[in-house]
Amino acid sequence: MKLLIKTTLILMLIFFSTFLLIKLTGILTVEDIKHYFNLLKEQPTYFIGSLVVLLLFIDLFIAVPTMTIIMLAGYFIGFEQAAFYAFIGMFSASSCGYFLSRLYGEDLLKKFTKDKNQIIQMKEVFNQYGMTMLILSRAMPMLTEISSCLAGTCKMSLKKYLLAWSIGSIPYLLLISYAGSVSDLNNPKPALFTAFIITAFLWFSWFIFLRKKIPKLR
Repeated sequence: MKLLIKTTLILMLIFFSTFLLIKLTGILTVEDIKHYFNLLKEQPTYFIGSLVVLLLFIDLFIAVPTMTIIMLAGYFIGFEQAAFYAFIGMFSASSCGYFLSRLYGEDLLKKFTKDKNQIIQMKEVFNQYGMTMLILSRAMPMLTEISSCLAGTCKMSLKKYLLAWSIGSIPYLLLISYAGSVSDLNNPKPALFTAFIITAFLWFSWFIFLRKKIPKLR
């Protein structure tokens, strides 16, 4: 259990450092994203769609505002197109994290500990509760990518991983895309309301999950 917590915290620190770097340097702001979308709005929709895919894919390496990107995509190119491109971007990022970690994650774990029993225990704990973690991982930025990397590292079966990711991410991207499509820059209430409801629901679900499961892991 200690190794799982340690690995999660290290991954969070890495992702947060990239987020902080982006914020401090101002390399990519929400206003920049809006500007690029505005520049491309007169072009065929696949121009904005390709940008959405790119931004959501690099979220694996550099933390970006996923929800904002999907909402803006919904506003600029409509619900169906936004959902399609958001799915490609989110799925490619998470899957890349899963497969890279499946290949190289255990080598990294061995740098954290030489105790093979800790590694085995970590895999057992994650494979027991990892599906729930993946399903609820959209509750906060970076958690989906971290969960995907942990799933790969702990050798979660691809079938279980895809099922958990789909349950957690597809309804999320559909709701956010739709909220963006029925909002506009002068009336963002549908998008803001949807964002609040989804975040509150996921955080409440996390609270219930941790309250029930954490005592069993001690």
